[in-house]
Amino acid sequence: QACEFDYSGSQASRSLREERIEVTLINSNPATIMTDKVVADNIYLLPLEVDSIRQVLSEHKIDAVLPTMGGQTALNLCIEADKQGVWEEYGVKIIGVDIDAINITEDREEFRVLMEKIGIPMAPSKTATSFLRGKSIAQDFGFPLCIRASYTLGGTGATFVHTKDEFEEALSRGLEVSPIHEVMIDKALLGWKEYELELLRDANDNVIIICSIENMDPMGIHTGDSITVAPAMTLSDTTYQKMRDMAIRMMRSIGTFAGGCNVQFAVSNDEKEDIVAIEINPRVSRSSALASKATGYPIAKIAAKLAIGYNLDELFNQITKTTTAYFEPTLDYVIVKIPRWNFEKFEGADRRLGIQMKSVGEVMGIGRSFQEALQKAAQSLEIKRNGLGADGRGYTDQDRVLEMLDKASWNRVFVIYDAIQLGIPLRRIHDITKIDMWFLKQIEELVHIHHEIEKYNVETLPRELLLDAKMKGFADRQIAHMVGCLESEIHTKRTESGIQRVWKLVDTCAAEFQAQTPYYYSTFEMEVEDGGKRFSENESVHTDKPKVVVLGSGPNRIGQGIEFDYCCVHGVLAARECGYETIMINCNPETVSTDFDTADKLYFEPVFWEHIYDIIRHEKPEGVIVQLGGQTALKLAEKLD
Repeated sequence: QACEFDYSGSQASRSLREERIEVTLINSNPATIMTDKVVADNIYLLPLEVDSIRQVLSEHKIDAVLPTMGGQTALNLCIEADKQGVWEEYGVKIIGVDIDAINITEDREEFRVLMEKIGIPMAPSKTATSFLRGKSIAQDFGFPLCIRASYTLGGTGATFVHTKDEFEEALSRGLEVSPIHEVMIDKALLGWKEYELELLRDANDNVIIICSIENMDPMGIHTGDSITVAPAMTLSDTTYQKMRDMAIRMMRSIGTFAGGCNVQFAVSNDEKEDIVAIEINPRVSRSSALASKATGYPIAKIAAKLAIGYNLDELFNQITKTTTAYFEPTLDYVIVKIPRWNFEKFEGADRRLGIQMKSVGEVMGIGRSFQEALQKAAQSLEIKRNGLGADGRGYTDQDRVLEMLDKASWNRVFVIYDAIQLGIPLRRIHDITKIDMWFLKQIEELVHIHHEIEKYNVETLPRELLLDAKMKGFADRQIAHMVGCLESEIHTKRTESGIQRVWKLVDTCAAEFQAQTPYYYSTFEMEVEDGGKRFSENESVHTDKPKVVVLGSGPNRIGQGIEFDYCCVHGVLAARECGYETIMINCNPETVSTDFDTADKLYFEPVFWEHIYDIIRHEKPEGVIVQLGGQTALKLAEKLD
């Protein structure tokens, strides 16, 4: 639970204030934009406890509370305040969700019974509130098992177990960390594929699917620790339509509230594509921020308006400004999210990934293909890698590579690239990792291009091969490593060859309607001929206004977090007040700075020299502000100078 909830809370607050509603906001985190006076009418920096809620309610006339924008913390606080009769005492209505919906989705046993009633398949599961009951369930199901503690964050207390000793240790810990001393014990679906759907519903029971998200990693790795892709890549249309219908049925079954939901499914990795429901969150989730940035659809903003009574067809699409919000976004690009870990800060920590989340941040890459988006996301991580492969930092010991494939850790996707380079068959990699063959074949294509480029030097490298590498996301620095030259030489060669980066709009509708909001990602494409001229279409229009670029802080990590996004947002606001056209460059989907309307122009790009340099050449700004984005931006200051 990180700054994605600062993003959703800030967006919801602004959305409500547009309706002339007085917004009072309570949070204990001073590094957030949501606790800034520009976001809400009244700000309370207080512990998120029931006593604090009583203080706020005694000092202001509050009509309603919106608890769905603050993650699990806010929902738990809302439930506790309801149990103590606080909302009823002060005449406060809960909007955006029902208390019953929260209780149903958090009470694992009640949720399982409801899913059975509406015909939604689930993995065999039972709840245990004691050690003896847990042992009895384990004997019935057999190993492997999945243990999940109720009412916890980020999969705390959740793990897979394969032996009696592992089970007893995990059961004891799960009962201890759950605030209600309850765990759900499931028959493990190891190797199944995992998907998420983001939904919105209005008071008229109109439901739309905002985004489908596929986990590249199979079941067994927390979705917050998994590389995820949108839209879903390996799902048949028939199965997607079934999943879509199931998600809508699940949302309708838990209550009649107007707002957002996140639904997670497991799908068998075979031709049958059997679907099993994992869980539903009746709130803005970690993935909601990702889905918003991936599609351009402002989920939190619309969800807040639905909570106060608007219907989807009464609201405008914030990107096109001409169509309604009652539509399902269409993507003509691919996004890839890669989590960011900080294991190096914790010597001796268990680096294996499982169903308890360990990442501290994430990055998102947008490209015309999965391969381009994957490379751009890898370039965004700031882990001293220039992308996926082709930088001399890969593993070359086959036994070591096979061992690392078996024990998934932060660098698994890099190890897969190394494994393919070493000639390990895709089938064996699939058998070990259970990652879908489609993803493995996409990475294999990158390795093939790598081997082909290595046959040339900078002078003999064919234009077609260089363009193909750029279209698949390889950085100049990677190509330079392959042919043994300087990065600047590759940049010069592609410039002289007419291979130029162009920028495309994130418009929610695959160019069916004209977008009014300048939210861009870069790509390379083959030239087209029109009227005797050959060109690649660039949708980022250069203006003559004086401009200022603000470099973002990249992914959250220990030592550099949400506080730098706060600084970047205020830098943008200050530059705009001074009459400059503001340009934001960042790659973190959790942030307020990457909201579509924070800056005059948003480039959702890696904070990586090559991308920044090309944007600067295109925009020709008066200056670049580097001191607000932490070490990420400061490290680029020397090159910019």
